[in-house]
Amino acid sequence: MDAPLLVIAAGGTGGHMFPAQALAEAMIARGWRVKLSTDERGARYSERYPEAVAREVIPAATFAGGGLVAKARAPFSIGAGVWRAVRSMRRDRPALVVGFGGYPTIPALSAAELLKIPRLLHEQNGVPGKVNRLFAERVGTVACGTWPTTLPEGVEAIHVGNPVRAAIAHRAAAPYIPPGDHPMKLLVLGGSQGARIMSQVVPRAVAALPDAMKRNLRVDHQAREEDYDYATELYDEAGVRAHVDTFFEDVPDRLADAQLVIARAGASTLADLTVIGRPSILVPYAAAANDHQAANARGPAEAGAAIVMPEGMFTPESLREQMETVLTNPQGAQMMSRAALGLAVPDATERLVELAEHMAGAGR
Repeated sequence: MDAPLLVIAAGGTGGHMFPAQALAEAMIARGWRVKLSTDERGARYSERYPEAVAREVIPAATFAGGGLVAKARAPFSIGAGVWRAVRSMRRDRPALVVGFGGYPTIPALSAAELLKIPRLLHEQNGVPGKVNRLFAERVGTVACGTWPTTLPEGVEAIHVGNPVRAAIAHRAAAPYIPPGDHPMKLLVLGGSQGARIMSQVVPRAVAALPDAMKRNLRVDHQAREEDYDYATELYDEAGVRAHVDTFFEDVPDRLADAQLVIARAGASTLADLTVIGRPSILVPYAAAANDHQAANARGPAEAGAAIVMPEGMFTPESLREQMETVLTNPQGAQMMSRAALGLAVPDATERLVELAEHMAGAGR
C-alpha cells in the first residue's frame, strides 16, 4: 500500500513557504509522501525543500494590483488552476490538503473542497490574509501561529505556533553572547522581498554610532538587488565592515551569531527570532494587509523581547538611539534574549504534524 499523500499549498513568500517547508520535512520523516502545490514564485523557494517533495506548479493569480486586463484574467487563471488540481487529485488522492495562505493556495484548497478531501489551514499571522479568511469557514480546522488570531466567529482554531525549518530548530536556544567591548554582529533582514527602508535608514544609523562601537561592529545586511550598491557604499563611507547580499542561505547561523537583529515583523521571522532567542528592533511593514505585522510585533514588544519602531518613526537618528540602548546594555540585551526564548513555541512543527495526522485519519 502506498504511503499517504499530503498536499501542501503555499504562496510564494517566505512567510508562507518556510512553515510549509517545516511541515514537509517532518511529514516525510514520518513516512508520508508530500507534494507542494504553488506558483512559479513559490517554486523558487522549494529549491531548499527536501528532494523527496514533489513539486506541482499550478496557475494562480491575484485580484490585487495589476491593470484591468490582469484583473479580468484572474478568474480564468484561477479556474484553470482549480481544474488542473482536481485532475491531479483524482489521479493520486491526498489524505489531507494543508494551505498556508497566499493566492497560489486557492486551486488546491478549492479542488480538495470539491472532492471532499480533508482540509487544514495554517495561519501564521495575528490577522489572517485574504485567502485564509476566504477558506477559514470551509476547512476542518485553522491552526494558528500567532495567538490570539482574529478569525470569523464560529471557526474552530487551535494554537500550534509557527513551525520553523530544521536548520532553525537545530540552532534553538543557541547561547547568546551579550554586547560589549568585543566584536559584535548586527543582522539586518528585510523580509523575503527585501525592504528599501532598511537600506535607506540602517547604514546611516550605523554611521552615526560612536567610533568605538563602530570598530567592534560587523553588519550582515539583506538588501534588495536595486539597493545593493547604495547600502554597500554607505557602509564603506562609514568605515564599517558590512556584508551586504540579496539573500542569505545561512540565516540560522547568522541569527545565532547576532547580538542584535533589525527586521520586519513577519510571522516566520518572529518564529526564528524566538526559537533562537535574539533581541530585535522590529519595523512592521506599514502596507501589510490589515496591518498584520504590527499585530505580530505586539507580543514581543509587551514581553520585552523587542523594540518596535513604526515606519513613520524609523529614522537614522531614532534608530541610532535604540541601537545604542541595546548595544551598551549587556544585561538588558541578555534579558531581551531570554524574553524572546520565553515566547518561542519550539514544538510548533510537532503540534502541526499531530493535528494533520489526526485530521487525515478522521477523513478516512
